Amino acid sequence: MKTLIRNGHVVTATDNYHADVLIVDGTIQMLGEKLLVAADQEIDATGLLVLPGGIDVHTHFDMPFGGTTSSDDFLTGTRAAAYGGTTTIVDFAIQSRGHTMQEAFETWLGKAEGKATIDYSFHMIVSEATTDRLEEMQRMIDQGITSFKMFTAYPGVFMVDDGGIFRALQRAGEIGALIAMHAENGSVIDVLVEQALARGQTEPKYHALTRPPEMEGEATHRAIVLAALAKAPLYIVHLSASQALDAVMTARDQGQAVYAETCPQYLFLSYDNYEEPEFNGAKYVMSPPLRPREHQDRLWQGLKTNDLQVVSTDHCPFCMKDQKVLGRDNFAKIPNGAPGVETRMSLIYDGAVAQHRLSLNRFVEVTATAPAKMFGMFPKKGTIAVGSDADIVLFDPSGATQWGVETAHMRVDYNPYEGRETAGTIRMVLSRGDVIVDGKQFLGRDGRGQFIKRDTFHGF
Repeated sequence: MKTLIRNGHVVTATDNYHADVLIVDGTIQMLGEKLLVAADQEIDATGLLVLPGGIDVHTHFDMPFGGTTSSDDFLTGTRAAAYGGTTTIVDFAIQSRGHTMQEAFETWLGKAEGKATIDYSFHMIVSEATTDRLEEMQRMIDQGITSFKMFTAYPGVFMVDDGGIFRALQRAGEIGALIAMHAENGSVIDVLVEQALARGQTEPKYHALTRPPEMEGEATHRAIVLAALAKAPLYIVHLSASQALDAVMTARDQGQAVYAETCPQYLFLSYDNYEEPEFNGAKYVMSPPLRPREHQDRLWQGLKTNDLQVVSTDHCPFCMKDQKVLGRDNFAKIPNGAPGVETRMSLIYDGAVAQHRLSLNRFVEVTATAPAKMFGMFPKKGTIAVGSDADIVLFDPSGATQWGVETAHMRVDYNPYEGRETAGTIRMVLSRGDVIVDGKQFLGRDGRGQFIKRDTFHGF
């Protein structure tokens, strides 16, 4: 099967040029001006940007949490991702206490197989740092799971103590794995939550007020110190606070292999959303929480200076009507998470490129190329180059997109960006050469997504 994309403007993390793109059997075979080749299918990209498909390395599809399950599974979630210009996701398999990583891997494969419409992989959540579990890390790497998520939050569920985190970091350094850290001081947060509830402070805004940015900054610094001692790289997930960014910047300035992602919600939303009337603040209950607006400029600056390398989503949606309401009388019982897998690319293009904060090349880097490099998928994913998978987005910079729950495809009954208009429109999305989105029409197939066996971490 040959597909020829003609007359587009190709953008990668480093290049910007007009070219035709020849795709053969799902792989980019040739790039050049006015290619004189026959093709089974020709696509006219005149006036359009030809971008690498987005890579979202932080999603939670079909994830159990707080007595319920995230509302998007691997079918609805990957379909929404595709509509939003994302062609690869990395989700999280959960190693539950008393169970093995292999069990978790097989469980999450079972959730994705037959449903995922785009390519996917997994990080492995480590809830125990016993000798047996740490020995299993090599077995995971052999199967293409090369990153492991740990928590300094959620005591009794996911949190591992500092000694266990240190042992896992040492093991990761030995075998070429990357530890991804959820950094908040869970023990202190639990005390703050208990004290707030004792005072009768039950509204959604107290979720944010009991998880202050200082607790993210402290835990980020602590994880960085442990990683330095263990001589291992470290990746901080969903960084939201300037205090945490300060810790990352200091470490990077000293030459330490520390990396971090942020998410659109921390760039565009703020604590003010928790003050929305009635119970509407529950829409924004996530961890870490939204921060006061002054943190946003620091995060944008971190993206500009490469102290933040990746923009992911932490997509973990729960419906208001039958899930978020579990915490109507107790903010601590509100399921943590919000939707975002479909809106990420458009929001970041609008906030970065259209608002002149970041270049078009840097936009591609933080949404596709850097995630691919960080998590062992480059150059198969994350760029437009000969030999790369033909994961491509045709983007119209002259268009505009109106966001709302009625027009999005995520399986959730609200949109955090309701009524927002973003610059540009996604016209077409290809995954391994197959057109899976054409305008408003979804052409993908349930289960066509393939599991990606990822490489080990080699530095970035």
